Amino acid sequence: MSEFGFSTSHANGAARLGEFRTPHGAVQTPAFMPVGTHASVRGLAMHEIRDAGAQMVLANAYHLYLRPGDEMVRALGGVHAFARWNGPMLTDSGGYQVFSLSRYRTVTEDGVEFRSKLDGSRHRYTPEKVMQIERNIGADVIMQLDELIEGGSSFDASRAAMERSLRWLERCRVEFDRLSREGRAPIGALRVPDGAPALATTDVERDRVAPPQALFPIVQGGTYADLRRASIEGILGTGDWVGVAVGGLSVGEAKEAMYDTFDVCSPLLPADKPRYLMGVGFPDDLLEAVARGMDLFDCVAPTRMGRHGTVFTRDGKTQVQKSSNRTDRRALTDSCPCPACTQYDRAYLRHLMVTEEPLGPRLLALHNLTFLMELMRETRGALRDGVFASWSAEWLARYRRKGRD
Repeated sequence: MSEFGFSTSHANGAARLGEFRTPHGAVQTPAFMPVGTHASVRGLAMHEIRDAGAQMVLANAYHLYLRPGDEMVRALGGVHAFARWNGPMLTDSGGYQVFSLSRYRTVTEDGVEFRSKLDGSRHRYTPEKVMQIERNIGADVIMQLDELIEGGSSFDASRAAMERSLRWLERCRVEFDRLSREGRAPIGALRVPDGAPALATTDVERDRVAPPQALFPIVQGGTYADLRRASIEGILGTGDWVGVAVGGLSVGEAKEAMYDTFDVCSPLLPADKPRYLMGVGFPDDLLEAVARGMDLFDCVAPTRMGRHGTVFTRDGKTQVQKSSNRTDRRALTDSCPCPACTQYDRAYLRHLMVTEEPLGPRLLALHNLTFLMELMRETRGALRDGVFASWSAEWLARYRRKGRD
C-alpha cells in the first residue's frame, strides 16, 4: 500500500489539517467529496466539479454494477477514464442503496438478495461479489459491504447488524487479498465498432491485474456508544487499514445523537489514518465533525437540494423560489465564486426555477457544491492559522442565527 499515505501538519483540539495521498493524487483534508452516483454528478460536468474545488469524487458501485455493468466500466478503462476524472475516486459498496430497497431485498448471513428497481431482475450481493465489482470499477478507495439499518433501531438490532458487518469485513478482506494476489477474472469478448479504439481488456493478462486500491472498513453500531467501541475494536483487530470510515449516521437520528457518536468514535480511531464520515454534508454538520476529528465527507443532499431550489448561504439555508426574490437584483450570496453568484441575480435564478428551465437546477446544484468546497478551504486555512475553534464558533453562530426557512 505504498501508493497510499496520510499525514497531519496542524491540529486544533481534535480537528486536524492533513493530506491523504492516493495513486491519483493527494487530497488536502478536511475535504468534501461530491457524489457522482453513476460516475457523474447529476447535471454537472467533471470540469465544473474540478473548477468548484473538488479534489476527490465518489461513485456508487451498486448503480454502476446495474448500469452499464462493472465489467463494462473495466473494459472502458476503469472509472477514472470512464468518467473523465483524473483525480482520486472512491466507490461506496452500495450498502446504503440496498438499505433503501427495504421492500425489494432480503438480508441473510451470506449476503443480500434484491430486485432491481430498473427492471425487476434478481441480484445477489455478497462481500466477495462486492469486492469483485469494486475491483473491476477501479476507484482508489473502495468500501466494504456492511449492513446499514434505520436510525433509532433497537440495541439488539444494531448489535446484530454491527457484528454481521464485522464478519462481512473479514470476507471482504480475504477476497480483496485474493484478487490482489491472483488477479481479476477475465472478461468475455466484447464487440467494438469498426474504427473505434480497442478496449482496455484487449491485453488479457495485463487487464487481470487490478489497479492499486485501498479497502476501507466501516464502523457501525447506531448511536450506541458500546457498539461503536466494539465495532472499532473489531475493525482494528483484523488488519492495518489505510483508512477507516464511520457509517450508519444521518439516517434519521437526532443531530445531537450524531455528534455524540462522533465524540465516541474519534478518540478510538488511529490518529495516523484518514477518517471518512459517510453521508454527512450539511455545512454545520461538517464543521461539527471536523471539530471532532473527521477528515473526509460525502453526501448527495447538497446537489439534490440545489436542484429543488434550496441553497446554502452563510446565513443558513434559503429557498430561491420564495416570492421575495421576484424583484431582488442582488447576487445570491456575496462571497461564493460560483456562476450562480457571480453571473446572475436572485430574480433570474428564481425565474429559472419556477419556469423549470434546466439551467436553474444546474446552477444551484453547482452553487451548493462550491459553497461546501469554499467552506472546507476556509476550514483548512483556519486550522493552518491555529484559529479553527474560534473561527468555527463564529461561523456556526451566524449560520444558525437565522434558522431554517
